Amino acid sequence: MSNPLDTVVALHKQGEPVGITSICSAHPLVLRAAMAQAREDGDPVLIEATSNQVDQDGGYTGMRPADFRDLVHRAADRAGLPRERVVLGGDHLGPNRWRSLPAEQAMARADVLVAAYVEAGFTKIHLDCSYPCADDRTPLTDEVMAARAARMLAVAEKTAAALGRAGELRYVIGTEVPVPGGAEETIEELLPTTAGSARGTLARHRAAFAEQGLEHVWPQVIALVVQPGVEFDHLRVVDYDRDRTKDLQRVLDDEPAMVFEAHSTDYQTVPRLAALVEDHWAVLKVGPGVTFALREALFALAAIEAELVPEHDRSSLPEVVEQRMCAEPGQWAKYYTGDAAEQRLARRYSYSDRMRYYWPDPEIQAAERRLLANLTDRIIPLPLLSQYLPDQYQRVRDGTLGNDPVELVLDRVRDVLRGYRHAVTPAQGRRAA
Repeated sequence: MSNPLDTVVALHKQGEPVGITSICSAHPLVLRAAMAQAREDGDPVLIEATSNQVDQDGGYTGMRPADFRDLVHRAADRAGLPRERVVLGGDHLGPNRWRSLPAEQAMARADVLVAAYVEAGFTKIHLDCSYPCADDRTPLTDEVMAARAARMLAVAEKTAAALGRAGELRYVIGTEVPVPGGAEETIEELLPTTAGSARGTLARHRAAFAEQGLEHVWPQVIALVVQPGVEFDHLRVVDYDRDRTKDLQRVLDDEPAMVFEAHSTDYQTVPRLAALVEDHWAVLKVGPGVTFALREALFALAAIEAELVPEHDRSSLPEVVEQRMCAEPGQWAKYYTGDAAEQRLARRYSYSDRMRYYWPDPEIQAAERRLLANLTDRIIPLPLLSQYLPDQYQRVRDGTLGNDPVELVLDRVRDVLRGYRHAVTPAQGRRAA
């Protein structure tokens, strides 16, 4: 079975400014929006799970790789999207979750992690061993990182072969700076990866693969993660400036089957996303950007609910979210500094969207369901829709969108995905720019 990623890479290497969006979210409504968008566009859809989100022990979502696969496939089936158009990816697979352990123990768990992803049918595997473990000297050398990635590659290939899927996996190497999911603190300056550093990453990984006797797997490496100079912190977005990446853009000219992968592209404008694709970042990852839009839609519906529903019957979703985040501050406290007012603002509205870690919370899930049920039982007055979701209001007026709370949420998330679709599709991307 052909991998849709191969088509994207082949077209891009032939000179077409084409790419694919990588959607990194486990929220069921985000997945429904992604499947609906893919079905409408006739495109494949790439859905990725990160190593802290989904692992062999459940991650912060409580899901193992097979659970995540089933969740994604249910969303595809519901949307009428054939499963063969769904590509599953594992992002930042490595020792990240076990950095507090000695390296050998952490890597043993990383081996189990990558095997679990392969066994569950994931075909895009990002090997990321850039995280130092408890007994490592820091900073880690490129040789150590590459050797650990090659070790995981060997596990992945052995697992795939045992399943009769030899040659099916596609790999991504390299990592971005700052950390996955957005900067932990305010960004003062952000420099793109140098061309020399990118070439060094390629050379060291290629040599490490050869040391494992896996040089024949190199053509399955389809992407290199480098920093194009895009990022976001809590209040600011660092926009792509192609003039700063001219040397970097040429690094993969001699790699016939490899493109760049850009992380943290959330909140970039469509013209800048299109410029990234033109400059060979053919895989654009978005995660917090889609859950930020999800939160906007759900909080807008909560404001509408407050106008229509008696207080004792309301979901009070924003208040429930705030209560749960304050009761369990582990996912935001070290990221959101400042006084109490600044922290509260960040919990609700930060670009880094640490709120996304809390959507699986049972109390928050119950409030979300109650909100949607409350508004499903009522007709949302158009003036209220205009006040809180003006773009969706216009589509309801035009007759292209139903005045249903779930449809409204999905459409708001799809606004983000439509922008990415324009950017990765040559003709539409140029019109959008």
